[in-house]
Amino acid sequence: MGSLIGHVVPGFAFLLLGLWHLFNHIKLHSLHPKSYKSTTWFPSPKIKYLELFFIMLGSSISIAMELFIGPIKHHPFDSDGTIPSNHLHNFEHATISLTFFTYAAFTILLDRNCCKSQHALAHFLGAIAFTEEFLLFHLHSKLIILVSLTTTILGICLPKSFMVSFVRSGSVFFQGVWLIMIGLMLWNPKYIPKACFLHYEEGHQVVRCHEEEALHRAKSLVNIEFSWFLVGITIFLVFLYVVLEKHYGEQVDYGKLSGKDEYSDDSYEPQEEAKAGITKSFIGFASIDIER
Repeated sequence: MGSLIGHVVPGFAFLLLGLWHLFNHIKLHSLHPKSYKSTTWFPSPKIKYLELFFIMLGSSISIAMELFIGPIKHHPFDSDGTIPSNHLHNFEHATISLTFFTYAAFTILLDRNCCKSQHALAHFLGAIAFTEEFLLFHLHSKLIILVSLTTTILGICLPKSFMVSFVRSGSVFFQGVWLIMIGLMLWNPKYIPKACFLHYEEGHQVVRCHEEEALHRAKSLVNIEFSWFLVGITIFLVFLYVVLEKHYGEQVDYGKLSGKDEYSDDSYEPQEEAKAGITKSFIGFASIDIER
C-alpha cells in the first residue's frame, strides 16, 4: 500500500462500495421508512453475493501483492525465515485485507445457512475488520475508520436506524476518496509540500521534510485538506440523499394515490413474509429473504 497504486486501487474499491451502500440504504429507507432494517451488504441483480465476492477477490489480490508479487524475492521472509523490517508494513496491510476477506466469506456462510443471528454476526465481523484498520492506520485515516467501526457496532443494537447505516456508508465512501487523494498527493513529486521530498526507507517511499518548520507546514496542509474533503463529502452525501429520497419517495406517494402500492408500510410486512418463507425482490435487485 506504500505507493500511488497501493492507495488509489483500494481507495477506488472503498469508494465504489460506499456509493453502492449509500444508494441502497437511501432507496430502501425511502421505499419502506417504517419497516426499514439495515444490513451490511446488498445482493446484486444476477449474482446474489457479487458484493461479497468483490471484497474477497480484492482482498486476495491485495494479500498476493503485499506478500508475494510486490517483494523482490516474491516472498516476504528473510533468509533465516524471519520477517525483515522492510516487510513489516506488507504484513500489516495483508492482515487488514485478511480480516475483510474473513468478513465477506463468513457473511456468505451465515446467509446460506439462514442463521438466526446472521444480522448481528455480520455487523460483528465488519466491526472486526474496521478495528484492524483502526489499529494499523494513521491519524486522519483513523478518524474515518473510527466512524465506520462505531456505526458498525451500533448497527447490532440499532438495526432500524437509517442514520447509523447512512453515516457508516458515507464513512466507507470517505475512506475511498481519502485513500485516492493521499496516493495522488504523497507519491506525485509535484504535489509534495515545499521543502519536503520522497525518501526510500525500509523498502518503501516515504515523505520527509528538511526542516521542522516545513514538517509543521505539511501537517497543517493535510489538516486543511482533510477539513475541505469533510465539508465537500458532507455536502455530496446530503445532496445524494435529497435526490434519491425525492425520486423514490415520489414513487411511493404515487403508488398510494393510485391504490397500487404493493410496497406500502400497511400492506408490506417483511418480517411476517420471512417467517412464512416468502421471498420478494429486494429493492429491485434480487430475490432474497427480506428478514436478513
